[in-house]
Amino acid sequence: MARYVEQNNSRRMTVFAVIIGFHVIVVYGLISGLARQVVQVIAPPLVTDIIEEIKPEDKPPPPPPPQMERPPVQVPPPDIAIDIPIQTQTTAISNVTDRPAPAIVAPPPPPRPVLAPARIGRMPSSEDYYPAASKRAEEQGSATVRVCVDERGRLIGDPQVVGSSGFPRLDEGAVRLARAGRYQPGTSNGQPQAESCVSFRVKFEIK
Repeated sequence: MARYVEQNNSRRMTVFAVIIGFHVIVVYGLISGLARQVVQVIAPPLVTDIIEEIKPEDKPPPPPPPQMERPPVQVPPPDIAIDIPIQTQTTAISNVTDRPAPAIVAPPPPPRPVLAPARIGRMPSSEDYYPAASKRAEEQGSATVRVCVDERGRLIGDPQVVGSSGFPRLDEGAVRLARAGRYQPGTSNGQPQAESCVSFRVKFEIK
């Protein structure tokens, strides 16, 4: 039994010594550059050559194919003829158009109001308003006066001389006479108007 153990121990020592020797050789080769020389012997250096690329030549495009003109397609007309009867007389429209159109009656215009102008109610004598200076100067003539009154017949403003007698004193006397007169208002459909006017002539004459 002891012998068997000694044999195993000697074998282990031998294997261990071989492994250590191998490692020593490898380390020595790396340090001394032996491994690099072995690699260069085994694998030769690579040689590269630059190959110039050959560009393809540009070829002109092929000519377009010739265009062929196509003859127009003619479609023959159909041989079928259809006769459509034409009515020369009809009663549908004549029954409508023969009737007279209804007359359009316009509404009557609104009635116009019936207007009546103002009237003279009472007027004093022109002799009472004849200016004395005009009598001495023998001034004679007629003055036209316009008077406007309200719905009660009262004067609206002063009377106006619309036609002169030719003498200022006579015109002034005609205005004073018109201011002293009495008037009736004008009417619209029988109703007194808010304003209506009347014109009259005052004559001055030496008797």
